[in-house]
Amino acid sequence: MSFRRFLGLEPDRSVAPAVAAGDTETVRRLVATLDALPPDHARLLASAAYVVARAASADLRISDVETAAIERVLVEGGLDEARAVLVTQMAKLQALVSGATEDYLVTREFREISTPEQRRALLRACFVVAAADDEITGQEAVVLGQIAGELGIDREEASTVRAEFSEYLTALRLARAAGSHRPDEESGGSR
Repeated sequence: MSFRRFLGLEPDRSVAPAVAAGDTETVRRLVATLDALPPDHARLLASAAYVVARAASADLRISDVETAAIERVLVEGGLDEARAVLVTQMAKLQALVSGATEDYLVTREFREISTPEQRRALLRACFVVAAADDEITGQEAVVLGQIAGELGIDREEASTVRAEFSEYLTALRLARAAGSHRPDEESGGSR
């Protein structure tokens, strides 16, 4: 028995896999696990899974709560829970070992096959995943900005999404803490 059959992933031979000329190897591997879905939907979910895993791995680790958030995003995108878990694990591995070029290629591929609404939803999902551990680090914020740009989301719209998650941005937390603890207050206000 093959490993794919053991996992219940044996492909439906009546549906040809969707491999377009622009597909990256990462997306092809993820699509292979999604072959029970319509090919275009599988490509969309595979590339989205990679992009949200990329957001989670910006600080070079993906926590358990970030992993659970990725799984929820994929279930909301139409995967059953078992496949969401499998695709999440594959996307995490790919995001952690792939280089910056692959990050750009996969994000660009998502941009090319998605609608503006899907791109905005993906950016929001990236923020949800990055904030799942109750903080968005500076490294994660930079990657989220790169993802927004690569998705073709303008600065104003990206700023709107970012503002929704401002309480999780560690840089803003530090700025607020520094602003609330001013040195002249310690000395009784006299200078």
